[in-house]
Parts: sequence; C-alpha cells; structure tokens
Amino acid sequence: MERFDQRLAPEFFDRTQARVREMMAEEGFDALLTESPEDIAYLTGFFHHPSERPVAVWLEASGRVVLLLPELEREYAQSQSARGELVAFFEYPGVVAPFAVLADAVRPRGRVGFASTMPYARLASARAAMDAADLVGTDLITRARFVKHLEEVALHREAARITDRMLDAGVQLVVDAVAAGGDLPTEAELERHVTATGAGLMYAEHRNVVVASLLAGGLVYSGANSAFPHGLPSVNRLRAGDTFMLSLGCAVGGRFIEGERTFVLGEPTAEQRRYHDTIHAAQQLGRETIREGLECREANRLCLDVIRDAGLGEFIRHRQGHGIGLGMHEAPWLEDGDDTVLRAGMVVSNEPGIYVPGHAGYRISDSMLVTVDGAEALTTFPRALDDCTIPI
Repeated sequence: MERFDQRLAPEFFDRTQARVREMMAEEGFDALLTESPEDIAYLTGFFHHPSERPVAVWLEASGRVVLLLPELEREYAQSQSARGELVAFFEYPGVVAPFAVLADAVRPRGRVGFASTMPYARLASARAAMDAADLVGTDLITRARFVKHLEEVALHREAARITDRMLDAGVQLVVDAVAAGGDLPTEAELERHVTATGAGLMYAEHRNVVVASLLAGGLVYSGANSAFPHGLPSVNRLRAGDTFMLSLGCAVGGRFIEGERTFVLGEPTAEQRRYHDTIHAAQQLGRETIREGLECREANRLCLDVIRDAGLGEFIRHRQGHGIGLGMHEAPWLEDGDDTVLRAGMVVSNEPGIYVPGHAGYRISDSMLVTVDGAEALTTFPRALDDCTIPI
C-alpha cells in the first residue's frame, strides 16, 4: 500500500510566497518579518520547536526570502528542504543579537511589515537592529493563510479521516469496557487511547510525518467536568448515566482538524435529550448556512440563535467557531466581533456548545471546508443523540 506523504513539494512554497508578495504590493510593503512558527512553516516548510532562540522569515517584495535561525537548527532546516536562504546566528542571546545578524544580511530599508503577533521583546530587538526601516504591524500573512491551496485541503481531509477513526476508537474502548462488565475507563485513560490511535495511524500509513504542535490528541471529559469548555482530562472514571465528550483532532502535514462529539452512557434522560438535541440543531444549522459571502459574525448569530430560541442561552460560553489551518485555533473567528467575509477554500470549525454547571457540557464540532454554494463537513462521525448513546 502506498503511504500518504505529508511533506509538500518545494514548489508549493513558491506559490505561498508569491501570494504574500502580491498582497505586499497591494498594501505597500517592501518586506515582511515574521517569527510565528505557523507563518514560517507556511512560507518555507520549516517546522520547528519554538524556544528562546528566535527563528524568523524575512520576505522581500523583490523575491528574496531569508530564514533566520540558530546554528543548531541549520541542518534540521536543510533536512526539511526549507524554501529560503539560511542565515544563522550561533547562540542566544549572543554577542551579536540574532536580529542584528539578520539586519546585517538583509540591510532593511523602506516600509517593513512585522507580524502583529510578535512578542514585545522580539519586536524591540528587531526595531533596534533595523532602525533604518519603518516597521509597521500587519496581519497580512495571517490573511494570506485564510484560503487553502489544494494541497492543503488534501492534508486537512486526511487529518479529518484520522480524527473520525480516533472517535471510533474512543467509543469502542467504552463499548468494550461495558461488555466486559468491569470498570469503565477514566478520562485520562480514554485520552491516552485515542491519542495513541491517531499517532499510530499517522506513522503506519504516512511517509515524512510532520510533527507540529500537536500530532494527535484532544480533550476528554465526563459529567460535571465537561461543563468546563476546555477542562483537562482527569482521573474521573466514566459512570452509567454520564454525559461525556470526546474533543479530538490531529495535524497531517501540519494542517489541523478537530472533530468533537458528546455521548451519553445509558438511556438519556429528558434533560440530556433536550440539551443534546438543541446543540445538534444549532450545529446542523451551522452546516447548512456556512458559505462563501457570509460574514463570520452573521454565521455565529444564526447558529447561536438556535440555542437562545430554545431557552438555553444562559449556558452559552463561547462563539460558534474559528479558523483552522496551521494552527488549531486561528483567524477568522466565527464570533459577533468579526466581520470577515467567508471565502471558498477557508476551513473553519462549527462547534456550538452549552455548559450546565454541576451537570455537563454538550458540544458538537465539525471542521468545515467553505465552498461557493455552502460548506462541506470534513469530519463525518454521526452527530445525533441516538448515534451517540452507548447502551449500558
């Protein structure tokens, strides 16, 4: 069986750099500077473990691309065929500061955009080294990443397939434990099982596995612990009657997917059915309304109004969703304060939820590929309560 290759061809990065340069010309930038690990991976294909030693990309409108990195990362960048000229500093903080090494190599002038997410200390160091340039904050690269190239969509699809398999594995572990008649798994045991499933599939079926900030994993919580939207797995053991949540995902080639489902152990009570059916209806409306041309804030309103109209608005704790790409959470935001217009090729989460203190949380999430006339749910695990009930 031919294994899936997670590494993108070097020519892919020529196109990402060309897209950014086109936007630079439109917005009047002579060069861009970013130290965001996701931006660096997007522009050059170099994935690394962020540390105190800065790694940055300098992209000029003229076409020159420089990757600043510590000397200890040089061979690693070469092994990944990083698409840029490598300029290395020996150590941090260094006798000569890293950004001074970069400035000596590129001689910055003119209007230079810096990624607006850059930490203050690094920005201050860059400003000190590039005092002849006019440094201006911009989210240009973030916006360039909104619409995925076809190769990225293929990676997202593969990550979605694995995420569905992880959900299958989590349910099967609980089903097998019920059949055995012994203890049910703890949240932590369930989390370890689904993580191992995702990582195992990745290495068994893929070549050139890219290790991003998360390879596979997620949040697993049950009962009252699931009423914390981002509660961490604990040693709480699943029990008959529990609501429990599998909030899972993985990254293939550094491109993320999330898929979340809420389950009930045993016959659902009327209360559990009301809560689950409400978020199922809200999430279904999200799948039907997300499309090119819709503002993020309007998508959010339409989705969450289903919960409010059901009389459960007091239990809303977050927006409908967010962008997904080289980060699990990234712009744009499907939230009341974001007027970004959705475009075909974006990938966003559709994850309405409610959280009832002392009882449980209920959330269903799919990663959605925005299309011209709608959206495609990349994750496909069943969503309705009858499909998410595990008999006891």
